[in-house]
Amino acid sequence: MAGRVVRGNDETCDGVLGGRSPCPSAGNQSPVQIDSLNLEADRVSHPQCRKSKIDWRTLSLAFQSLGVIYGDLGTSPLYVFSSTFPERINHPDDVLGALSLIVYTIILLPLIKYVFIILWANDHGHGGTFALYSLLCRHAKVSMISDYHPEDRDESNSLQASSKQVKLALKVRDMLENSKVAQYILFLVTILGTSMIIGDGILTPSISVLSAMNGIKSLGTDTVVWISIAILIVLFSVQSFGTSKVGFTFAPILSVWFVLISVIGVYNLFHYDIGVLRAFNPKYIISYFQRNGKQGWISLGGIFLCITGTEAMFADLGHFNVRAVQISFSTMVCPPILIAYFGQAAYLRKNPDQVSNTFYASIPGFLYWPTFIVALPSAIIASQAIISAAFAIISQSLTLGCFPRVKVIHTSSKYEGQVYIPEVNYILMLACILITYSFKTTVKIGNAFGIAVCFVMVITTCMVTLIMLVVWKTSIWKIVVFFIFFGVIELVYLSASLYKFVDGGFLPLLFSAVLLAIMMIWHYVHRKRYAYEHQNKVSIDRVREVLRSPDLKRVPGIGLVYSQLLFQGIPSIFLHFIKSIPSIRSVIVFVSVKSIPISKVPLEERFVFKRVGDQRGMYHCIVSFGYNDHVMDEPAQFERHLIEYLLEFIRQSCRRMEEEEEVQLVQSSAESGIVYFIGEMKVRAREDASVFKKIVINDVYDFIGKNIRSETIMPTPHGRLLRVGMTCEI
Repeated sequence: MAGRVVRGNDETCDGVLGGRSPCPSAGNQSPVQIDSLNLEADRVSHPQCRKSKIDWRTLSLAFQSLGVIYGDLGTSPLYVFSSTFPERINHPDDVLGALSLIVYTIILLPLIKYVFIILWANDHGHGGTFALYSLLCRHAKVSMISDYHPEDRDESNSLQASSKQVKLALKVRDMLENSKVAQYILFLVTILGTSMIIGDGILTPSISVLSAMNGIKSLGTDTVVWISIAILIVLFSVQSFGTSKVGFTFAPILSVWFVLISVIGVYNLFHYDIGVLRAFNPKYIISYFQRNGKQGWISLGGIFLCITGTEAMFADLGHFNVRAVQISFSTMVCPPILIAYFGQAAYLRKNPDQVSNTFYASIPGFLYWPTFIVALPSAIIASQAIISAAFAIISQSLTLGCFPRVKVIHTSSKYEGQVYIPEVNYILMLACILITYSFKTTVKIGNAFGIAVCFVMVITTCMVTLIMLVVWKTSIWKIVVFFIFFGVIELVYLSASLYKFVDGGFLPLLFSAVLLAIMMIWHYVHRKRYAYEHQNKVSIDRVREVLRSPDLKRVPGIGLVYSQLLFQGIPSIFLHFIKSIPSIRSVIVFVSVKSIPISKVPLEERFVFKRVGDQRGMYHCIVSFGYNDHVMDEPAQFERHLIEYLLEFIRQSCRRMEEEEEVQLVQSSAESGIVYFIGEMKVRAREDASVFKKIVINDVYDFIGKNIRSETIMPTPHGRLLRVGMTCEI
C-alpha cells in the first residue's frame, strides 16, 4: 500500500500520509503541504499540451477534428453573400470587392492569427478565455480566484532580468501585480469573453439550421421555421451521448461536404467567370469602399460571418492538439472554403439577382439534392462545435467558482473537456427555439450573430498581447504589430456589427450582460464566503479549550465533518455543531473533497491524512476524485476505504504503544457507527451594507442559490446525516 509519512512541529497538523505528498526539508521546520494534485493531473491527463510530432495519431486527430471544430466555419458559405447584400448588388465589381474582403479575412484571422499564433497560447492544452487567464496567472500573481493554489503559480517567479524583452516583461508583470484595478479589469474581460461564447452558443444552432433549410424555402417560411425547430430539438436531445459519439460520427460527412463545395466552386469558377481570381488583388477592397462608402462599411457585418466559428476552434482545443488543428485547417478546411467563395462569386457575376439564395442557386442541377442532403447534417455539426465549447467553458467556470452549481457529466474517459451539462443544454435549446421562431430568417439572426464572435476576438487579441509581453517575452515591435494590425481589423468589423444593434445586434449583448451579472455575483459571494471561512477558522488552542469543557460529552463513534479548508485549519462550523449539540464523537475526521482533472484517481492515492495538532483521535483528510470516479455514490465503500487508510496512516506515523491504542480507538469507534456532519452556510449582507449590496446578496444571490442544485459534498446516508446552519455576513 503506497504511502508516505511526514512529521513536523506544526501547531495545527502533524503528519501526512498520501502518495502525492512531498517530503519537507529536514530540520525543525513545520511541514508545508504543497497541494500538487492538479499539477500531476495535468501531466497525466493532458499530453496534448506538449508539442506533437506529425504522426498517424496526429493525422487521425486532424481528421476527427472536422466533426467537432469546423462545422460552423465550413457551413458559412450557406449565408455570407446573402447577409452581405441583403437587398441587391449595386455594381458588378462589388462582388469582387466583397470576395477580396472574404479571402483576406479568412487568411489573416483564422489562418495566421488563430492557427499559427493563438493556438500556442494554450494552458496545458486547453483553449478559451479562461485558459488565457489561467496562463497569465501562472506567470503573474494576478488571480482573482479565491482558491487558486500556490502550485498554480509555479512559474510566476521564473523571470530573470537578462534582456530588454525580459525587463519589459518584469515591468508589465509588476504593474499587473501591484494594480487591483488592472486585476479586476482582466478578470472582468475574461468573464465577458466567456459569456459572449455562451451567447454565441444560442445563435449558432439557429442560423446554421435555418441556412441548411433554405433549400426547401419554397415550402414557405413558417414550414421551414417549424422544421428547423424540430431539428433543433433533436440536436439538443442527443447531446447526452457526448462529443465523441455525436461529433466524431459526422467527421466523414463533413469531409464529403468539403469535397462537394470544392467541386461546386471549381465548376462555377470555370463555367461562369474565372476572372474572379482577380480578387486576390486588394485594390478591389479599396474600390469597393470608394464606391459604396457607408453602405460598404455596413456590409462588413455580413462579410465577418465567413469566420464565425473561429473562436470555437480555440475553445475546443482541449479535445485535440495544436498540430492536429493546424494540419486540419490548413489542408482540409481553408482551401475548400476559399474555392467555394470563388465559385459563388463567379456565379453572382452572371446572376446578381440570385444573391438572396446564392449557395443553393449556384449548385449545378445534378448535385443539388446530394448537396442539400449533406448540408443538413453539416449544419447540425456547425451547432455541435459551439455547444460543446459552451459546455466545456461553463465546466471550467464552475471549477473556478465563477458559475452557479450545475450537474456536469463527463462523457469521455480520455478527454476531460468532453462534458455534458443537462441544465445548460435545455436552456440553450429553449433559447434557440425562441430565436428561430422570432427571427425566422438568417439575415436577421446574422445581424445579431457577428457581434458576439467579434467581441470574443477583440478580447482574445488583448489577452494574447499580455501573454506575449509577460509569458512569451516577445520583442516589442512584434507585439506592437500584432496588437495594432489585428486589433484594428477586428475593431472595424466590430463597429460594423454594432451598427445593426437595433436590428437584432442587441440580443447577444443582452444575453451576455445577464450571464456576466450572474457570474460576477456568484464569484463575488463565493470569494467573500471563502475569505470568511479562512478568517474565522478555529485555532488549535480554541479546540483544546472546548474539548476540556466538563459539559462536553464524548460519544463512541466516528464523526466526518466536511471542510473546505483542506489542511489550512478547522472550520468554524465545528464549534456550531458543539454549541448546538454539546457532544462529540470519539474520533473526528475533517474531510475535504477535491476534484482533480484526471479520469480516475488510484485508490492508494485517494486519501491524504494529517493530525490535528496533538489531539488524539482528530485528523484532517483530503479525498481526491477524478471525473469518472463514482465512489461518492457508494457510502459503504467510501467509509471502508477511509477507515482502512486512516489505520495505515496511524501505523506509519505513531510509536508502537501509541499505535496500538489509537488503532484500537479507531476500530472500536468504527464499530459504534459513522455520522456525517455538514454545515449549511447562509450568506447575508451586513446591516450597515449599502442597499445595492443587500439586493445583490440577499435577493439575487439567494434566488440563484434556491434554484440550482444543492452542493454535492460527500456520500451522505440520510439516516446518519446531521446538518447545522450558520449565517455568514459579508
